[in-house]
Amino acid sequence: MSVHIMMEPPGDAGLLQSCGTADSLASLEDVTAESTANESSEEDSACARKEQSNAKVEQSTHTESGATARPNSLSLPVKATEFWTTHRNGEVKLRMGESGPEAKPPLTVNQMFTSAVERFGNYNALGWKEGEQWKTMTYKDYYKTCRTAAKGFLKLGLKQYHGVGILGFNSVEWFIADIGAILAGGFAVGIYTTNSPEACQYVAENCQANILVVENHKQLQKILQVQDRLPHLKAIIQYKDELKEKKPNLYTWAEFMELGRDEPDAQLDDIISSQKPNQCCTLIYTSGTTGHPKGVMLSHDNLTWTAFVTGKDVSMTDADKLQEVIVSYLPLSHIAAQMIDIWLPMKAGGVTYFAEPDALKGSLANTLREIRPTAFMGVPRVWEKMQEKMKSIGAKSSTVRRKVASWAKDVGLQTNLNKMELNGNLSRKPLNFRLAKCLVFRKVRKALGLDRCTRCYTGAAPITKDTLEFFLSLDIPLFELYGMSESSGPHTISLPDAFRLISCGKVIPGCKTKIFNPDADGNGEICFWGRHVFMGYLNMPDKTEEALDADGWLHSGDLGKHDQDDFLFITGRIKELIITAGGENIPPVPIEDAVKEAVPLVSNAMLIGDKRKFLSMLLTIKCEVNNETGAPEDELTTEALDLCRNLGSNATRVSEIAGGRDRVVYAAIQDGINRVNEKATSNAQRIQKWTILEKDFSIPGGELGPTMKLKRPEVMKMYKDQIENFYKEVLTPTTPDNPLPSK
Repeated sequence: MSVHIMMEPPGDAGLLQSCGTADSLASLEDVTAESTANESSEEDSACARKEQSNAKVEQSTHTESGATARPNSLSLPVKATEFWTTHRNGEVKLRMGESGPEAKPPLTVNQMFTSAVERFGNYNALGWKEGEQWKTMTYKDYYKTCRTAAKGFLKLGLKQYHGVGILGFNSVEWFIADIGAILAGGFAVGIYTTNSPEACQYVAENCQANILVVENHKQLQKILQVQDRLPHLKAIIQYKDELKEKKPNLYTWAEFMELGRDEPDAQLDDIISSQKPNQCCTLIYTSGTTGHPKGVMLSHDNLTWTAFVTGKDVSMTDADKLQEVIVSYLPLSHIAAQMIDIWLPMKAGGVTYFAEPDALKGSLANTLREIRPTAFMGVPRVWEKMQEKMKSIGAKSSTVRRKVASWAKDVGLQTNLNKMELNGNLSRKPLNFRLAKCLVFRKVRKALGLDRCTRCYTGAAPITKDTLEFFLSLDIPLFELYGMSESSGPHTISLPDAFRLISCGKVIPGCKTKIFNPDADGNGEICFWGRHVFMGYLNMPDKTEEALDADGWLHSGDLGKHDQDDFLFITGRIKELIITAGGENIPPVPIEDAVKEAVPLVSNAMLIGDKRKFLSMLLTIKCEVNNETGAPEDELTTEALDLCRNLGSNATRVSEIAGGRDRVVYAAIQDGINRVNEKATSNAQRIQKWTILEKDFSIPGGELGPTMKLKRPEVMKMYKDQIENFYKEVLTPTTPDNPLPSK
């Protein structure tokens, strides 16, 4: 097969070399299925950057001088446009180097898959549960089934560079539809299961989907509602449950697979042989907080190269040595889940087991104990729910058990912090640590199903230091990841011998990081370079040019800095930056996290103050969540109930606290905020007023996006009256919403 690839090393000499489970006791019902590296999307940030074309750009000490400034306009030089395209049939120049990982020959998805079959053909690739029995599929059968699906798609009329939309929970069929679409020359397109019919229509029309694959009748109904507005749609396939009604061009999964079973291979082989690594094969639709989602175009090389370098970086073992075991439960419409569940295991011959659809309502705990994964990725809310439940149960243990656990956690935290400072080179762990491991740590890991898990990861959103230290004290270090859809998932990773608390690690091999326009403290916009950088946004040249600068650097929209050891720390997002009426720039997330840490009763916090004279804050209380709808309920969580009792409050519902109804709780919250204010770096960063809202933020409520990101503009609109009350000229410190004056 002849593959034409345009290659060019980075144009900028100033490049950085580095940057810097559900537990057995917990029900995770209030972690929505759409929460999934601290991952940001360019969606929220591009328009927020301030161009300073006439100013001298000061470069970080991690870069050489003379790094390219952001372009003044959307017109990029011809040379730079070769790195990106917005055309569905476009090809891009790969950011290849002369040696090292950057020089690895590019591969298509088919080439990586056939290589896996050659090496690991008889090893299990996928596992799923039918009733009480686990079923498995080998790599040989996996590839064969994907080819059958690809031939079925072609028979149904899939055209090259058109989408196959997949709307449903993680399953064998999801994987097969995804890879089958790619082999057939189409685009694999995940659609969030929480999308409305109109949101599904937008994605399907934007990618010109010829085929939509849905999980069940509920998801099917969304598509049927908008079917007449999808001119490219030729067929719908339902992969779970029986069809409740027969309709033209509607197929069960069995009927669909039968279509391709006896089809000749010639057409499919011709399509596969014509594919190039620098062409698009997957679309990831961003879940930004404003506007329509953008279709992030990922090439074959984006996926295969990123899987190669990431697998090597995290020391994944090949199946012929020790097979890696993964549990798939995070939404596959998100790049993090696709990379972790599909592409990384394929590269190493790992096996992926599918959790039950109600994983985040509690069943994930059982799956983890049954499967015992060797690596596990949890979004912060998953880890937080585990922490909350374990604390709640621990509080009910006997005095002796509580004292032993407390001693063990103190030993575990100190030992692991020492190990962290020594970059994993702790020659011999102390005797008290080995005793704590025997008495406590091993039992906790076994109860969680993490007894053979050597790597526990967290990402997709910020995680608090409190949660990181809690698990570290139990000898379960959580390794933070950072990246975005536009970087094919990971850009930096924390490793056992290279991690720092609240840092998202160091850049993956073959990639580079640049801090753009840093301030006096070294904070600036984080920019990415590497073969993991996306091709462009489908049909959106203007947005693509906002994301990529003239030399092909991806501007993340995130603010960050490196420490002296090149660990990367995220300090905020450009668009989220609050600029007060006095002109002070304040990143809200650190203050919000500090409040949540100081006041454990608080579930969500949102700082207000842009163009205002002082800072204020909206707070929500930890409450139960409806298992079916994901909507917050009025009842307090067990942890919140315990906290209230310890304060001397008898509240059992949010409605008994909000609006100043419980002065004991309000006094405790004010005390916590006072402690946060005492640590403020300036008076402008002190929280002057706050209020408790009647309900927690949620996806169905509209305050959170599909990946649990706070939709700040939406919250500002929804709670406009409460916010305006903060800034009325006549301030009464003893109102119900702020019963105590700030200290």
